[in-house]
Amino acid sequence: MTSSFVQHRPHAALRGTVADAVGYRQDGLAPGTHRGLPSPTLTLVVTLDEPLDVAAHPDPAQAPGRYDALLGGLHTTPALIRHPGRQAGLQLSLSPLGARGLLGVPAGELAALDVDVTDVLGAAGTELVDRVRAAGSWDERFAAAEDVLRRAARPADPAPEVAEAWRLTVAGGGRLRVGEIARRVGWSERHLTARFRAETGLAPKEAARVVRFDRARRALAARPRPDLAGLAAAAGYADQAHLTREWRAFTGLSPLRWLAAEFGFVQDHPRAALPGSAA
Repeated sequence: MTSSFVQHRPHAALRGTVADAVGYRQDGLAPGTHRGLPSPTLTLVVTLDEPLDVAAHPDPAQAPGRYDALLGGLHTTPALIRHPGRQAGLQLSLSPLGARGLLGVPAGELAALDVDVTDVLGAAGTELVDRVRAAGSWDERFAAAEDVLRRAARPADPAPEVAEAWRLTVAGGGRLRVGEIARRVGWSERHLTARFRAETGLAPKEAARVVRFDRARRALAARPRPDLAGLAAAAGYADQAHLTREWRAFTGLSPLRWLAAEFGFVQDHPRAALPGSAA
């Protein structure tokens, strides 16, 4: 098996909008199914050869599909992606707060959905895919993607109260209660929940769960492996049983079964994305 991952620091003009960028190429794997897990970022993937074969989306009402370039919104259940034993592409992790400016729509409109990049970005999406695939090196691929996104971006910031609520959720590792966040931003819980969901695609409590899980997932994928009881305590779970319940809800597997089944794919590479990846 051969695997290579290339981490890229996003262009200064896109920092805060593009949280992370990685190029990946793997070959010689056993054919199987990869889980695209919930994370606090939207995922933009441009494949370099074969399309992404999505067997099941986070929204079960969405039909399976194949994508040369996919944009996935925030979600709380895994996507199932079939692979023939190889995969190659470029993956960008996008902040939900930057979606309006970068994509032209709030992240809330993409919640639990996987869509073709061109359906959102139109001609710019077609250009992005064509230029990334035509490029001859990882540096050129990243530069091509960033050039298209920078030219397509338009100023469009979310409400400052929503931005602050998101910042508090991420900075607190998902530990702050919704009532406390609402108090800090000066809104009622009901109003915060409605505005937060419309902007990001998740309710504040769902976002906190996803942030907490994403941090725990990255810690478990790192070396040396933490013990589960210690991981649960460090990540803010009540106990190991709570961690395991949440892991099953987000992945369909226990933590150790997920690790055995999934480690080594682009999403689960320790340096694949900060803070996370959805596909």
